[in-house]
Amino acid sequence: MNLLPNLGWWLPRALLALIIAFQVWGSQPALAALTTNSYDGNIYALYAGNGSLVPPRSSLAQAMADQRPAVVIFYLDDDAESKQFSPVVSELQRLWGNSIELIPLVTDPLQNRPELGPTDPAHYWKGQIPQVVVFDGQGKVRFDASGQVDVDSINGVVSEITGIALPEGGTNSSTVSFNELNSEVVSR
Repeated sequence: MNLLPNLGWWLPRALLALIIAFQVWGSQPALAALTTNSYDGNIYALYAGNGSLVPPRSSLAQAMADQRPAVVIFYLDDDAESKQFSPVVSELQRLWGNSIELIPLVTDPLQNRPELGPTDPAHYWKGQIPQVVVFDGQGKVRFDASGQVDVDSINGVVSEITGIALPEGGTNSSTVSFNELNSEVVSR
């Protein structure tokens, strides 16, 4: 009895069965969660719908050298607070565009290293995330707050240092979730 002719019939079917078994029992679904400290990837692309925020287009040292107002946001991709704050950062980019340097920075490279002076972001990071630090064109800190900072507070300071007026009556914004992953900041 020759088994080789039957092998050509059984081998593709056995491979197909293994592939199906792996798909059913061997793989885990991708789970992204806004409220957990899990790593899901670039939080700005995933939770704010704006992957253009990272890497930042400029550094704090360059913004200071150019005497441009800057907003530095310290965050971690695997931090629930940072994930929930990401739509605020996206809204800052939408509102202020090229009027400021928006510099979102992951804090991992800042940890356990000496800070290198006033042009080094580590000089301003207090070990909390998210943290927002707003600098005027002379490099002076004009706002420094941690946690779920209200976007209207940031907008008020940015308006003051840029000389660009806020819309009549201010911005009065709030964050609205439109699915289990994404949120946006909207004016009320």
